[in-house]
Amino acid sequence: MTIIARWNGEMLARSDDTIIVEGNHYFPANDVARGVLVPSETTSVCPWKGTASYHSIQAGGKINEDAAWYYPAPKEAAAEIKGRIAFWKGVEVTEE
Repeated sequence: MTIIARWNGEMLARSDDTIIVEGNHYFPANDVARGVLVPSETTSVCPWKGTASYHSIQAGGKINEDAAWYYPAPKEAAAEIKGRIAFWKGVEVTEE
């Protein structure tokens, strides 16, 4: 099964190798389209996953602030999502 993330008319990511955690598909970083992620200073903390860092998304001529996140150094309980990126804020994630 292939999972696709889309926003504002553009494909952001496509993968046959996502990991689902708390209902979110985490895509391997290599399966995310080049040029759609814009660095952000935003962070948040999850008690069991660790500190998340964010990217904004640039697609179709618009910016979706902090709509992608990842855990650069996840806690041991979430080690499987290291090197993976998840989406929210209106990003459509579907099966193909």
